[in-house]
Amino acid sequence: MDHSTLEIFCAVAEELSITRAAQRLGRVQSNVTTRVQQLEEELGVTLFVRENKRMQLSPQGEKFLGYAKGMLALAEEARQILRPGQPEGLLRIGAMESTVASRLPEPLARYHQMWPRVQLRLSTAPSRQLVDALKDRTLDCAFAALPLSTGETPQDLAELGLTGLRVYTEQLVLVLPPDHPPVRAASELRIHSLAAFKQGCTYRSIAEDWLRSQPSDAVIDVQEVGSYHAMLACVASGSCISFIPRSVIELARETTRFRQKPIGNADTWMIWRNGYETPALNAFREALALAHD
Repeated sequence: MDHSTLEIFCAVAEELSITRAAQRLGRVQSNVTTRVQQLEEELGVTLFVRENKRMQLSPQGEKFLGYAKGMLALAEEARQILRPGQPEGLLRIGAMESTVASRLPEPLARYHQMWPRVQLRLSTAPSRQLVDALKDRTLDCAFAALPLSTGETPQDLAELGLTGLRVYTEQLVLVLPPDHPPVRAASELRIHSLAAFKQGCTYRSIAEDWLRSQPSDAVIDVQEVGSYHAMLACVASGSCISFIPRSVIELARETTRFRQKPIGNADTWMIWRNGYETPALNAFREALALAHD
């Protein structure tokens, strides 16, 4: 079980296709197939199954994927730490969608211009999942809103093996259709459907806490969506309310179409694992600081 075999397995697991994995890796399909079969023989398990002509990870494959990614991450981390110098290699950054859209374009562009030998890999997820990915070593750093939806505060980071730095403060805004009357409390809401991300999103947790804290007999139904554009579309249709960072609203066009009510602030933290200090990560923190100046 060598480094290249683990890379091949992870590529096939992510693409769920030998053909696409081979194209991504620049290898011939027969080589990819052979390496996967050899890995299965070495482990003594079936890693992939075919159902209705579609490739899927087996339960054993699902378990092994986390270990494989962790081993690859440790190898990359060791390589960077043992070869200090100019930033290079892979830097995996996770962030909330709002942060990617409104906060990171400038520091990412500055960083790429300064350190072109670093391969940036950016992914989005709710805050809870981002912290889990850091602990699993599938991310090198993440931008998450704290406290988490499960209650962890910045003071709890050390117990999770993490450390962080507060980088942004977001104003969270209740967004209503333009014809909705002004509201001071949840009891004045005429719409009882909330457009939000899936569980694990700190902003959703803050929104639900605000709705529960207000005197109201109404039951709020949650409509889970995958983007802020979808949230605004749901609000514009008159079917939902939503809670969105003001920085995101300011990026959207025709924001005057919506009635808005600020409900509070949420801090965004840049988080990484304790002891994880590589030239690539340190340079990114510096680029982030320059973007604040």
